[in-house]
Order: sequence, then structure tokens, then C-alpha cells
Amino acid sequence: MIVRSFNDPEVLATTYIAHRGAVARMVMTSHFLQSMEFLAYAILPPGNVIEEHIDEVEEIYFILKGGGLMKVGNEEKEVKEWDATWIPAGEPHRLQNTKDEETVVLVIAAYPR
Repeated sequence: MIVRSFNDPEVLATTYIAHRGAVARMVMTSHFLQSMEFLAYAILPPGNVIEEHIDEVEEIYFILKGGGLMKVGNEEKEVKEWDATWIPAGEPHRLQNTKDEETVVLVIAAYPR
């Protein structure tokens, strides 16, 4: 069994800047996951943007705290705490924090079938 907390040393050691806007950390990765790419979280400061990008895996952005303006393809929508957004593989997407507080996003990525 593998159990990891957001603040475990193994998780903190993976800290990076995600798409020039958020501090991100990998909680679990394909190093041991079998059909998923990763489970991560990102902290997006007020006004910051996870810049538009394309991933080869499908993703779900789940807003744990805060919110903002989510763009997937040509669609834009305000997202808030407890909202989940599905992002198909190969679809351009970005998230802008439009709140006065940090936005915390759980990111789940899996390989297309």
C-alpha cells in the first residue's frame, strides 16, 4: 500500500512551477501507478495563470479552494470550489485565478484508452 500526504517529503521534493503560474507537486506518479499518469496538486496565487498548454493525457482539474476562469478548447467558464473540469487529451487549456485568495487544484491525469 502506498499512502502519501500533500506534505510528505517525497511529495515536497517534486515541487515545480507549472506552466509559469502555479506551484505544483506530484503526489503519485506513473512510477508506480498502472493506468494513470499522475495525481498532483497546484497552488495558484491570486491573479496568476496556468498558461494555455496541451497535454497528451486526459486530465481532471478539481478545485479544492478558490476558483477562477477555466478555458478548455474554445470554451471559458468560471469554476469554484468543488467543481471538476474534464480536459480531453490534446485539448488546449488554461486556468486563471480570478479570486483574492490562492486557488488550490487537484490534477488527475490518465492515459487515453
